[in-house]
Amino acid sequence: MNTKKAIRKLTGRNEFYISLVFLALCLLIEIRSGQFFTPNNIVDLLSALVVPGIFAISEFMVIVSGGFDVSFPALASLSSYATTKLLLDADYTGGVWLPILIALGIGALLGAFNGVFIGYFELPAMIVTLGSASVFKGFMQGTLNSKQLAVIPEGMREFGTSALFIAKNNESGLTSRMPTTFLALVIVLVFSYILLNRTMFGRGIYAIGGNPVSAHRAGFNVKRTRFFMFVFVGMISALAGLCRVCMMQQMHPTNMLGMEMNIIAGVVLGGTAIVGGSGTLFGCMLGTALIVVVENSMILIGIPTVWKDVFVGALIVLGTGLSAMQVTRARKAGLRNLKKEAVK
Repeated sequence: MNTKKAIRKLTGRNEFYISLVFLALCLLIEIRSGQFFTPNNIVDLLSALVVPGIFAISEFMVIVSGGFDVSFPALASLSSYATTKLLLDADYTGGVWLPILIALGIGALLGAFNGVFIGYFELPAMIVTLGSASVFKGFMQGTLNSKQLAVIPEGMREFGTSALFIAKNNESGLTSRMPTTFLALVIVLVFSYILLNRTMFGRGIYAIGGNPVSAHRAGFNVKRTRFFMFVFVGMISALAGLCRVCMMQQMHPTNMLGMEMNIIAGVVLGGTAIVGGSGTLFGCMLGTALIVVVENSMILIGIPTVWKDVFVGALIVLGTGLSAMQVTRARKAGLRNLKKEAVK
């Protein structure tokens, strides 16, 4: 009986089906190309996952809390541009730790901007972040007079080009390097997991997503939790932006703009409820990885890259559809339980 319950619980989660889809896609690519499971291709995919993965963790927190954040690409662009420009003007030649600290500080301030309106003024997250995205872009383009920076500080350049190891495909001779920036994704993932699953602050985020009123009655400070969550989200997004600048070896003000839909799609595709309150970081990373594989591996199976948006769009529909079905099923189950209790 316990085995049946475990199987029913496993098959009732989005993560199970997304894992099957992910595995099937990987096998299809391998069968068609014979290159998917080669060491250099795996490293290339993990490298491509760094920035979307960090962004996805920040978006995951917001969606779990019952909202949507569409400002993180603009926040990341502004924080990374301001950091890079400031250090270039100061002729900074030190290591990467100072740029990281400056970017985190700016990200925290911009996240607090969102947090004040969403947490303390209780405005809808979607509306606030739509507005703040325009504010951040306008400030970057107007006040900072942003333009492409072809040169970045030495410490950032070295951080972006350094590698943990080199993977080689013995058949083709191609090599790929695992960037040191991958450690940033691992650290953020581990820290966020501990924060969400081992602290009262993390439990508060889930509780607020489930029902803010119930969370308040349970003793959680809803306003303060939302505020500090957006501060943390701002810091994560700023770190992702800085990693992208280091990996690309240049700062383009608009390079990260427009990433929000794919990131949100990956998070929802991984089983995070669109109404908040439930979801796992494992599912979040799995859904994001699926989007990354689709975006980076279509050429291996002979599909023109112009079809990329079609496949990504289909995944968005699939992910949101499954999430909506889960919410509907949960509500129906709740109503059935209420009816049973009423009959008793």
